[in-house]
Amino acid sequence: MATLQLRITGMTCGHCRQKVTAALARTAGVSAAVVDLGTGQADVEFDDRVTTAADLVGAVERAGYGATHAG
Repeated sequence: MATLQLRITGMTCGHCRQKVTAALARTAGVSAAVVDLGTGQADVEFDDRVTTAADLVGAVERAGYGATHAG
């Protein structure tokens, strides 16, 4: 298992947070995704043999938001 922290841009409300959370959770290999609207960050736990950081960023972008590696 690997963990990744993403900085999410474009979220303005709880519905946005839910959309980002769902997009990450639907990504193959993701076992947990916690998105914090206040900080604009997502903590994702995933199987790095199944998916990559780029896949996770792409999932957020397809949901209509921006994502970059935090830290």
